Amino acid sequence: FHGIISREQADEILAGVEGAYILRESQRQPGCYTLALRFGNQTLNYRLFYDGKHFVGEKRFESIHDLVTDGLITLYIETKASEYISKMTTNPIYEHIGYATLLREKVSRRLSRTKNESRKASVTSEENTPVEKITSLVRRAALTQNDNHFNYEKAHNFKVHTFRGPHWCEYCANFMWGLIAQGVRCSDCGLNVHKQCSKYVPNDCQPDLKRIKRVYCCDLTTLVKAHNTQRPMVVDSCIREIEARGLKSEGLYRVSGFTEHIEDVKMAFDRDGDKADISASIYPDINIITGALKLYFRDLPIPVITYDTYSKFIDAAKISNPDERLEAIHEVLMLLPAAHYETLRYLMIHLKKVTLHEKENFMNAENLGIVFGPTLMRPPEDSTLATLNDMRYQKLIVQILIENEDVLF
Repeated sequence: FHGIISREQADEILAGVEGAYILRESQRQPGCYTLALRFGNQTLNYRLFYDGKHFVGEKRFESIHDLVTDGLITLYIETKASEYISKMTTNPIYEHIGYATLLREKVSRRLSRTKNESRKASVTSEENTPVEKITSLVRRAALTQNDNHFNYEKAHNFKVHTFRGPHWCEYCANFMWGLIAQGVRCSDCGLNVHKQCSKYVPNDCQPDLKRIKRVYCCDLTTLVKAHNTQRPMVVDSCIREIEARGLKSEGLYRVSGFTEHIEDVKMAFDRDGDKADISASIYPDINIITGALKLYFRDLPIPVITYDTYSKFIDAAKISNPDERLEAIHEVLMLLPAAHYETLRYLMIHLKKVTLHEKENFMNAENLGIVFGPTLMRPPEDSTLATLNDMRYQKLIVQILIENEDVLF
């Protein structure tokens, strides 16, 4: 550290010593520090920061020496191969590497193709005629035929990663340079690429089950792709159990089970996955199972009705004309990610069955809407006021989805 000196003085000290560096305090801004680095026969000056680690850009380093080492590597590569680096992403080998080969069959056919075809249908209303119902038989038949092809689109979950030893990008097949944080790795599937290459990788992440540490609190699309299922197995398992022994239970979904037992079910799914035992011999109170299902939906990082579509659903619920409102809701449903759409569809079919036993369980579509409104949809901003203002519309949306399940899905 050379105290408060000028750029010119720093240049004199470093002159002729390639790769040398000094630290100095800024003359113009006392208390601010600069890294002066000699490279390419000139002195380069970088504003230096510290937050427990040293950094001049995105990368954090334990020592100034490591920072300079990484910087010299990067400067050398960018100087000697700048033209090549700029062309790396234009001719990648992504389609020819092993990772992409494994995915080729999976990305060739997608479940959403059927869904896209169904989107061409629309809910139409003419003067003095009721809304024309959209049959869901074709779509359901197609879903059944595609049971083994759950090719939902999913973006990679890239995070900066430090590779030990030489490593190559799996998109452009070029070397990853630098001392630390040489590239990014998808925490869901393990794909390793340059940070700049990550912008060009298609949304074809196929999560590795070994990387999924838990079931609850896991992104919905990530979970279903990791397990290669149409819907989260928590939803399938719980609904199957509820329909087998609980449809006539009074206050179904409204009555709460013991919190400790619900947490036990959560831990069982996190630990055992689809092998979790939630049978009557273990949990005789069906309200424990309904509580576990509701907890799963509440714990999703992105709700079943996503943040992106939340305001559109609320706006649709505010439409006074029933036919126009139904059409608007249908249009917004088509904006949901495929896995979210399928999960919501399956849940609404189930809740419709619950309402068929209203005489025994006292749960109609409105009551279920009150329960599931805040569970399935949350405002993007964490605002108590917004949540309170939207509660009646959340309830109405779920009520309409249940009552018109055969029309909207």
